[in-house]
Amino acid sequence: MPVKNRIPVLVLLLLLQLSLFSRSGAAQGNGEIIWLKAGDAYAQQEEGNIIRHKLPSQEKQVILAKEKLVPAGKSEPLKVRSFSFSEDEQKLLLYTNTVKVWRLDTRGDYWVYDLQKQTLAQVGANLPVSSLMFAKFSPDGKQVAYVSGNNIYVENLQNNEVKQLTKDGITKRINGTFDWAYEEEFYCRDGFRWSPDSKAIAFWQLDANEVKDYLMINHTDSIYPVVIPVEYPVAGEAVSPYRIGVVDVATAHINWMDVPGDPKQHYVPRMEWAANSEEVIVEQLNRKQNESKLYLCDVTNGRAKQVYAEKDAAWIDILPAWDSDYRFGGWNWLNGGREFLWASEKDGWRHLYRISRDGRNETLITKGKYDVMDITAVNEATGYIYFMASPDNATQQYLYRVRLNGKGKAERLSPETQSGTHAYNISPNTRFAYHRFSNYYTKPAAEWVALPNHKALNGNSTVAQAIAQADKAKSSLEFFEVKTSEGVEMDAWMVKPVPFDPQKKYPVVFQVYTEPAGQTVLDQYGIGQNGLYKGNMAEDGYLYVSVDNRGTPAPKGREWRKSIYRKVGLLNIHDQAMAAREILKLPYVDTSRVAVWGWSGGGSATLNLLFQHPSLYKTGISIAAVANQLTYDNIYQERYMGLPEENREDFVQGSPITHAKNLRGNLLYIHGTGDDNVHYNNAEQLINELIRHGKQFQVMPYPNRTHSISEGEGTDEHLSTLFTNYLRLHCPPGGR
Repeated sequence: MPVKNRIPVLVLLLLLQLSLFSRSGAAQGNGEIIWLKAGDAYAQQEEGNIIRHKLPSQEKQVILAKEKLVPAGKSEPLKVRSFSFSEDEQKLLLYTNTVKVWRLDTRGDYWVYDLQKQTLAQVGANLPVSSLMFAKFSPDGKQVAYVSGNNIYVENLQNNEVKQLTKDGITKRINGTFDWAYEEEFYCRDGFRWSPDSKAIAFWQLDANEVKDYLMINHTDSIYPVVIPVEYPVAGEAVSPYRIGVVDVATAHINWMDVPGDPKQHYVPRMEWAANSEEVIVEQLNRKQNESKLYLCDVTNGRAKQVYAEKDAAWIDILPAWDSDYRFGGWNWLNGGREFLWASEKDGWRHLYRISRDGRNETLITKGKYDVMDITAVNEATGYIYFMASPDNATQQYLYRVRLNGKGKAERLSPETQSGTHAYNISPNTRFAYHRFSNYYTKPAAEWVALPNHKALNGNSTVAQAIAQADKAKSSLEFFEVKTSEGVEMDAWMVKPVPFDPQKKYPVVFQVYTEPAGQTVLDQYGIGQNGLYKGNMAEDGYLYVSVDNRGTPAPKGREWRKSIYRKVGLLNIHDQAMAAREILKLPYVDTSRVAVWGWSGGGSATLNLLFQHPSLYKTGISIAAVANQLTYDNIYQERYMGLPEENREDFVQGSPITHAKNLRGNLLYIHGTGDDNVHYNNAEQLINELIRHGKQFQVMPYPNRTHSISEGEGTDEHLSTLFTNYLRLHCPPGGR
């Protein structure tokens, strides 16, 4: 399950700060900075205008004034959510009137502005309002393709002719986009790609007809309840079969790629044109997601040739799972298409390789006992690749570069004096970057820098000033390492009460997530704050602690991350409890006042900690938890746990519901009845089991709220008040 849906809201916001920029050329891209091809300028929206900024001078020029964005017959300009350029940068594709599809606003209206002709025209104007998805220019700039109603369309910008390229799209036969599970767990949303010669489009088709529906029920918006079906394959269910098609734009004829393997037992989470208009490359995963194969497919006859494969004893993480730049597509071809960039953990660390097109030769680019955390930029002309890593501290992140030929050592570009978490949006020529920084005591700061010397363009580093002005002594948070009696070392942070009296004993509250989709111990500003607590936990007299156990996605190597395989709900819970035992030995901790809380995967961990270690944890607040692992979607749960038909006992033993009979402390369980991610049946199954064993607890269902429990008037205030009051009642604050 993606990070953004599996961890507390505050941590989510901090992680999103590091995932600001998208390299996608499609207008739904998430970045505010749109680089121009030359690399010495970028475009940005400012007060409704689209402005060109020249670097390094930051000289401004209006590309498109908002006054020119008033459609015929209207009096107000379009409210542009995002935009993209055609390849020749003479046209702009504008995304407006957007609608959320599960997580992101990926449906809306699109308009084209021609900078030479100074004309504004809507594409897909005859289709339903806000129904277009992933519109993008053809490489020659003469056409726009988009998805509407699960079908792919192409529109000629010269004569405004609209052609429907697929005709069989229905609710559960999906062309050019994806079903719930692919979107949620593989980050697959944009499901089609223009060929380099603008003559064809490669696309995914998913058939969800055999996927069972989970029936959510809306009880609040009408007298009679409304049933909302969501195709949702739980662990143990077959996947939505895929097909990869290539459609000729002129004739609408489709050639289907003949990729080996049963499509009901495999996934294809990545597909791109293979640096030419004759082949596409696909990455196929088996059902367990522990074997990855790459196929080059001839688009004229559909023949697929395997060129590369790798296996892992646990699972294989696809590139978009850890590098958000690739979540709307992308494949790094090198040497004129004769090689490509590839990431693998096969030597025990996540490293980058050059792989020959036929897969026979490979060169290790990054070397050493560290993990590549993000691919930031590739510049073949200068011979460097830029990436994020943190070899010495798994809570931080820094910019490095290394030669693409694999020779020489990685060179750190982030200043040695700036300890913390860095993020960069690097220009296409890698000469400039928008740099952002924070650490736990320094507020986020941003600046433009030149690379590789990392000098501020205006000669005065905003980041350096922010660090100089920050007062580390004013922070009551400290990072430390917990070493358990078994020798396991885990990163942790603790916020101490203010004022703090070491002679007193204080209650301790643990914030947990613990699963492979999220890391909570990060050196970023705002870490250690609890957005659900009304007030200041430190000033009220709480110790607030978080620990990253084995299995969290920290840059500590493959063994650290994958030790949790088939042990979710067991190894992570054991590590957390062992760490808690060490922390409870501190002389200022009151062992009679120990609370734990978490959201989603953290909610599951909260339940398991209360149930499996009732002597340690006295109070728990669990939000949107997976109580029964067999209820969660197949892609996520099978990735980390295997297949239920082979090792069902692991799913059962890792599920909180199995251990509910052991509850001794105080439990508040919270869940939205409209949660499409972790369904409400988890709540009712858990409640039923607790009742069966005579356990008293409190439960709060939020009617028709989703996984974020954010919809509806008064919801945030109500949830925050509920959380705070329960914690204060059952784990009273203050030193004693």
